[in-house]
Amino acid sequence: MSNSKGEFGTDGVVNKDLPQGWTLYPLEEVVEIHNSLRKPINASERSKRDGIYPYYGATGQVGWIDDFRQDGEYVLLGEDGAPFLDITKDKAYIVSGKCWVNNHAHVLKGQKGKCLNKYLLHSLNQTDFRSLVNGTTRLKLTQASLRKIPINLAPLDVQESIVAKIEELFSELDSGIASLKTAQEQLKIYRQSLLKHAFEGKLTEQWRKDNASKLETPEQLLARIQTERETRYQQQLEEWKQAVKDWEEKGKEGKRPSKPAIHKPLSRISAEELEVLPELPKEWSYIRLAEIAAINSGMSVSKNRKLADPIEVNYLRVANVQRGYLDLSEIKSMNIEMVDLPRLQLEINDVLFNEGGDLDKLGRGWIWEGQVSQCITQNHVFRASPFVNEKYHAKFISYWGNSFGRDYFESGGKQTTNLASINKTVLSNFPIPLTSFTEQKEIVNQLEEKLSIIEQNEKEIERALAKAELLRQSILKKAFSGKLILTEE
Repeated sequence: MSNSKGEFGTDGVVNKDLPQGWTLYPLEEVVEIHNSLRKPINASERSKRDGIYPYYGATGQVGWIDDFRQDGEYVLLGEDGAPFLDITKDKAYIVSGKCWVNNHAHVLKGQKGKCLNKYLLHSLNQTDFRSLVNGTTRLKLTQASLRKIPINLAPLDVQESIVAKIEELFSELDSGIASLKTAQEQLKIYRQSLLKHAFEGKLTEQWRKDNASKLETPEQLLARIQTERETRYQQQLEEWKQAVKDWEEKGKEGKRPSKPAIHKPLSRISAEELEVLPELPKEWSYIRLAEIAAINSGMSVSKNRKLADPIEVNYLRVANVQRGYLDLSEIKSMNIEMVDLPRLQLEINDVLFNEGGDLDKLGRGWIWEGQVSQCITQNHVFRASPFVNEKYHAKFISYWGNSFGRDYFESGGKQTTNLASINKTVLSNFPIPLTSFTEQKEIVNQLEEKLSIIEQNEKEIERALAKAELLRQSILKKAFSGKLILTEE
């Protein structure tokens, strides 16, 4: 073994950049490798052998078992499945007492009188594994590579001092991280409380009193919506008639234009439904989503679809439609019939709702603001086109859907083994608070002002947490380069 900055000693490599008495060794010369103690037991078999002894894997405990194969203190280092390329995550951990280890972790113990287990642990957790692991989807640290891991070994008394200093600094760091995570949770609670107050009318309670004479009643508002709905339908009807005429003049080639659907009144919101909904101010009321917006789905993706008059369009997938924002970093495209474009194309201020997938995706969404030209949705993304096309009205609906709507969609969604979904009927019947558009605008403005402050604080905390993890690595790097504590030469 050689090193450009050192020279061969009688045992290991003396590195001139390290303090006197330190030596660079390959891991196999400072530890005992006890991989013969490990034995894998599959989940099915383990379920029949539930017991009191911890069962460990690559990154920690994965269950319990009725027997043990080792007793004492050992350092476990992931063989495969460990986060080898993530410098902020540990690859090694200590176990003690009676336990069982599967074949996804190497079992190590520092040689007595030469290397402390905790010193070994911290050294491994600051090691750069990039040149030591192989594989693509699942990186593996073979036993051959394990044996070559470089260990900067300090004298035993210095090891003890280094471990004590690391634990002291880590304790302070952990205390700071705990405070940051507490603040993170408090922001989540404040966000929930803010949304609750907004949709219970408490956020604008004084504003509503000050502007009482200027506000539309729910009845006036509903009448206005119904007028807009009828106007929209008549316009779509005229456009359809013209499209049919054009289609006929072209010899009826391709698909016949689809006639716009006429609105069908929905049932009133029942007393049972109202019991689980937030209580509203007396000036507000509830109404079903399909009474104030046209609900439509998108187009399924198919490369085998035969098209008479194709046009390539952009489309939004579930991954694009996040809770409270759109992720447009990757937009895909598909071919559809030209005649279907007017029916499918997103309109500015459409409110998007995910059909589902994982439970947390149910009803997740945000509004469309025309960011991409000729864009539609995939069939797993619903769109609600408000009859009154107004930005703050659309945002009001979406904020409600992303907060109180989560419970509604989870209770009304269809759950299978791995997937959950909502259908058009569930979405159409979604109860929406109805208040004047001016108050909706005031609520959205206040929400966005306060949510913006929350988001800024959350980003600051995330940056601080990331810095804390980097600081942890910095402490370890200093420790094993001999710069963490002062030693007498």
